[in-house]
Amino acid sequence: MTARTKRIGVAVIAILALWLLGPRVMRHVGFFRVRQVELVGVRYLAPDAVIGALRLGPRASVFDDRDPLADRLRGVPGIATARVARRFPGVLKLIVREEEPVALVPGEHGGPLTVVDGAGRPMPYDPSRGAPDLPVAASADAELVGVLALVQAVDRTLYESITAARVERNTVLLQLGSRRLLVTRDVGPEVIRAVEMVAHDLTSRAISYVELDARYAGQIVVRRASRTGS
Repeated sequence: MTARTKRIGVAVIAILALWLLGPRVMRHVGFFRVRQVELVGVRYLAPDAVIGALRLGPRASVFDDRDPLADRLRGVPGIATARVARRFPGVLKLIVREEEPVALVPGEHGGPLTVVDGAGRPMPYDPSRGAPDLPVAASADAELVGVLALVQAVDRTLYESITAARVERNTVLLQLGSRRLLVTRDVGPEVIRAVEMVAHDLTSRAISYVELDARYAGQIVVRRASRTGS
């Protein structure tokens, strides 16, 4: 073995040792203590609740194992996915995807509005953090909120135009500003797509209307405003 080969071998061993032992050593160096936490993707959850879920100690280091931190974030109600990145010397970056809220529903006995998911279950979201853009459902009825979730998944533009929703007998009434959309409780995605096509066609031809009735198989009834205003 030549001297050059020996030197290369020693260098490789040193690099491997640094790779394996470096994080263990560096996490005890004060320069790499966590001094800042950045949040990406947090819209509805309270930032303090997300950061608090990490349970960072005063000597937390950016070289600490990040997998347990990500697991703690995924355990927070409302967080669908999470990962933790580091930026030297002392920043942790939390990248999360929140579960999608679907509607706001009135609280019991006139209480504050509650954010719910597509099954009508309450979500731990602060309504003041962007949730006012959600439609207001008359109740957390699973079929009613389920229709909103379907529209949200199929046609985001239509969903964002919904301001309120309620059930009248077997009909789900979706308020679109000054217009209304009527669908059945068991409406399917093909009907929502058909509604979008009809609405787009009416708009492109500058035809005004006050209601789209999609409760009938194979057709969508367009009701225009009465000329007398009655």
